[in-house]
Amino acid sequence: MTVARRDDATHIGDWLRELALPEYEAIFRANAVDLQALPELTETDLEKLGVLLGHRKRMLRAIAGFEVPSPPISSHPAQVEPALPQQGAQRRQLTVMFCDLVGSTSLSARLDPEDLRDVIASYHGTVTAIVDSYGGFVARYVGDRLLVYFGYPRAHEGAAERALRAALAVTDAVPLLEAAGNGCKSGSGSRRVWSSSATW
Repeated sequence: MTVARRDDATHIGDWLRELALPEYEAIFRANAVDLQALPELTETDLEKLGVLLGHRKRMLRAIAGFEVPSPPISSHPAQVEPALPQQGAQRRQLTVMFCDLVGSTSLSARLDPEDLRDVIASYHGTVTAIVDSYGGFVARYVGDRLLVYFGYPRAHEGAAERALRAALAVTDAVPLLEAAGNGCKSGSGSRRVWSSSATW
């Protein structure tokens, strides 16, 4: 088997297609796994992403021989987050939102692992897009759950309001996922999004 090298793979989808594993592209993208992150992936990371055992072994062999592509050279200077003051920590208001697809355990009993992975990847992609539109930051994906920050790493006025609006938008988006036929449902006794937020 040939391994995607610097000249062959321009993004994660190319690399996965080179391995004949294109079905993982959505979940890799939803978890921000790109070519730069590949060398740092472990078997545990791949398992958390829902990669099957045989596919994990194939990916790890390919990763061992992978050459990390150099980031493209830009004519525009990169935007850099302002550094924290040297004298100490910065005080800011932080709102944390937790999203969970209610009933996903029963859904996992009904669906094949590949279908469940597609459902969760679609859900993650939808939630991530909504969170981004309200200035939030997805700190962690754990199964069907997402941990989201508002006010970090970028400070915003009204972080709590942004979190609330994002949570409502996520709740409204789940029926659209159901209409698209991906297995998420809303309403009594069905799949619902549970969101909670707290401000510090």
